[in-house]
Amino acid sequence: MANTTKTKAVRGTGAREASAQATRDNILKAATRIFARYGYDGGSIEKISSLAKSHDRMIYYYFGSKEQLFIAVLEGIYQRMDEAEAKAPVRADPIEALTALIRFKVAYYRRHPEFVTLLNTENLHKGRHVAKSAKAREFSSNALDLIADILRRGEAQGCFRPGLRPRDVYLLIVSTSYFFTSNRFTLSAFLGEPLDGPGALEEWADFVVDCVLRALRAQD
Repeated sequence: MANTTKTKAVRGTGAREASAQATRDNILKAATRIFARYGYDGGSIEKISSLAKSHDRMIYYYFGSKEQLFIAVLEGIYQRMDEAEAKAPVRADPIEALTALIRFKVAYYRRHPEFVTLLNTENLHKGRHVAKSAKAREFSSNALDLIADILRRGEAQGCFRPGLRPRDVYLLIVSTSYFFTSNRFTLSAFLGEPLDGPGALEEWADFVVDCVLRALRAQD
């Protein structure tokens, strides 16, 4: 009888934990959508709880404050990119590996507009929220380690010139990838050509790959 009671208690605890995690995840998904649409200032707790079909008090219970919830949202978008990048096939050839990484970045920003809008919002706030996140720095370390490994292999094989900083290569890739998507509407109007049209993203990815490889290749 004692064993049966203990088993029921464990199962009950597991069910409660699963329910709590589901509630937390639901709030986080709603917050991501609300902050992406209204920004940090316009993304009220009331809007988030309404979309999540929850209660304001539950948001404070799980996250403590609106700022902590926003930080969790930022950590979530970084984590999802990090996980997607980690699932990409590993390529032994360093040029192929770098090419695949560039194409991944260019495509990812376009497929995930919430990533772009949330980072734009955080930049308006001068990065003061994400600066409080230790997890965000873990994800950036993963990205830099990946590039560092590609550069090491490329230098060893004579493909890339020595002395390249992973941080610089990372900034070159993400700036050209991010800017094209984040500013495509204003740039389309300014340049008088649709940067959001069919094939435009693939054409830009080809150009970025060519530019980055030219900048990194070892001298003949």
